[in-house]
Amino acid sequence: MALSILTRFITTSTPPPFSSALIFNHFSKTRIIFTIAATRRKTRFHNFRTMATSQAQDNKTTAPYGSWKSPITADVVSGASKRLGGTAVDSHGNLYWLESRPSEAGRAVLVKEAEKPGDEPIDITPKDFAVRTVAQEYGGGAFSISGDTVIFSNYKDQRLYKQSISSKDSSPLPITPDYGGPVVSYADGVFDSRFDRFITVMEDRRESSINAITTIAAVPLNGGDIKEPKVLVSGNDFYAFPRLDPKGEKIAWIEWSHPNMPWDKSELWVGYISENGDVYKRVCVAGFDPNIVESPTEPKWSPTGELYFITDRKNGFWNLHKWVESKNEVLPLYSLNAEFARPLWIFGMNSYEFIKSELEKTLIAYSYRQNGRSYLGILDVQGSLSPLNIPFTDIDNITSWNACLYVEGASAVHPSSVAKVTLDDNKVNVVDFKIVWSSSPDCLKYESYFSLPELIEFPTEVPGQNAYAYYYPPSNPLYQATQEEKPPLLLKSHGGPTSETRGMLNLSIQYWTSRGWAFVDVNYGGSTGYGREYRERLLGQWGIVDVDDCCSCAKFLVEKGKADKERLCITGGSAGGYTTLAALAFRDTFKAGASLYGVADLGLLRAETHKFESRYLDNLVGSEKNYFERSPINFVDKFSCPIILFQGLEDKVVPPDQARKIYQALKEKGLPVALVEYEGEQHGFRKAENIIFTLEQQMVFFARLVGHFDVADPITPIKIDNFD
Repeated sequence: MALSILTRFITTSTPPPFSSALIFNHFSKTRIIFTIAATRRKTRFHNFRTMATSQAQDNKTTAPYGSWKSPITADVVSGASKRLGGTAVDSHGNLYWLESRPSEAGRAVLVKEAEKPGDEPIDITPKDFAVRTVAQEYGGGAFSISGDTVIFSNYKDQRLYKQSISSKDSSPLPITPDYGGPVVSYADGVFDSRFDRFITVMEDRRESSINAITTIAAVPLNGGDIKEPKVLVSGNDFYAFPRLDPKGEKIAWIEWSHPNMPWDKSELWVGYISENGDVYKRVCVAGFDPNIVESPTEPKWSPTGELYFITDRKNGFWNLHKWVESKNEVLPLYSLNAEFARPLWIFGMNSYEFIKSELEKTLIAYSYRQNGRSYLGILDVQGSLSPLNIPFTDIDNITSWNACLYVEGASAVHPSSVAKVTLDDNKVNVVDFKIVWSSSPDCLKYESYFSLPELIEFPTEVPGQNAYAYYYPPSNPLYQATQEEKPPLLLKSHGGPTSETRGMLNLSIQYWTSRGWAFVDVNYGGSTGYGREYRERLLGQWGIVDVDDCCSCAKFLVEKGKADKERLCITGGSAGGYTTLAALAFRDTFKAGASLYGVADLGLLRAETHKFESRYLDNLVGSEKNYFERSPINFVDKFSCPIILFQGLEDKVVPPDQARKIYQALKEKGLPVALVEYEGEQHGFRKAENIIFTLEQQMVFFARLVGHFDVADPITPIKIDNFD
């Protein structure tokens, strides 16, 4: 039966509480669930997919898919690749954000919002500093603001620095020792006014870079000589979220141990602080009961000193809970099959915030994800819920200040942004929504080229089990292909593998679709966003479930007439690079692939990777036999199609030997293969020139080897071994 696509566009009307705001196609076993769209406040809805009238169709140039010319160039993509590293508000209500700039080789800069409308934002970080921590390699939580002071981690030496933000000419001063190199890192810190100190997660790699010692430590702020941080909590493998109560008398934190990752099993502890600043008594709040499998995260004290946190006990979804200290009892605030948190890949996440209420109520601004989109709302802990309607369909962190929220989010037509959401006096309705920062403020000039994502649900290899993906059809107002031609498809496998791809505006995807490619971004089994049961599909099955789901997705789109079976390509970075290589080695679905800092040898990864993920594979892979049988490097004879590889030479997560080994083996086998290595790049590319080169070389590589078209851009291809 032909698949009917039913589409419901999300407009300014508020969705019912905890509804999915979706329309399903009940006439088919499989479903294309919805096309994500968004509105700009107080404007009519723009349906970009139906912009072309029949007259415009007549004026379109007919040309092969993939050959279309587009103004969304790789340069434009690079310019829109600024990354957001968190937001904060000072004592005067001024907003600050951390942005990473490809144009400055990825340097991360703390920026203050403009003082007056029309003025430019102000860089706080001096030119010879960069705000970034490499704790757990992925970092996060690199700065904290209290009053008029910021404490940040400096990328070059990894020391903590203290800087006044009330003066434009203030110089940062180091507050942690100089160890002769970037061997001790700090993250996720909070100010402790009771003892005039800064409490932070400390990762010490002086004895071993692969097996660092992680603790919660206190750094003095009272001037004078720089002293060694004082260790407050130690003994476990990992720590995160040290959070003080309003009086500074109690501290909460998350900890976990090998071989678990924080989303597998973790513990929430509370420690009581003595008069001399030590933690003298500890209570385990969650994660200690062997009969309850849970991964608590994001502890936070209310203004009245009550502890709240998020955990996935019972229903398997991360929901808000409260600790009753007198009984050492945990109570759910609201149970819902939706995720109120994200996996702890980076430090400093902030999925909910307490907000001030004139009625002495405890109100929480929260966000959650359900069925592929995010929702924002206000929860009165006594039981009432007030959904908030904003244009974002994808939300990350929340920062609060008086009558407003600063929300990090995006949508199908909004790139990664920060919005100021002003609430009414009762804190239950939005009275104003304003974008105050955008990763790509000029991107709307390309809106007529945007391809809107469709969330698709497709059958997997396991009967009765479905998986999810975002499908982006080719879209260009000036071009069309013949009715007989089906578009080439690029399938992306996300990293992690415990991560989630989201249906937000990403110009790197639009780069492909505006040139006539179909693009699909897969949330294979093991991805977050769909509960613990879905997440645990990958346990012991990495290299099988993810590969099968990616292949099933591609086949599903071919069957529905949305992709050319002979022009299916796959790409992915990190764990997605592994899935790419495994799919090319062990299946015959795809005709070419691109691996960005991907894994070819599971055994080598286990031996060489950093501490945070060094035991990750214990649960994902299992036996020694599996390590061998699922490593693409051991089955080079099974590869049969072209591959291009990209690798940073300073990558400590997936070291360069992975790319070099598979490249050499494929070259010797005689397959078309190319390897691009970048000096100064780590796990993920931050420099503008490398972002551009990677995107363009993937495009021309696929065009030359499987595309059957000429690219419209003037790209000089690199040499391909066994082809040129």
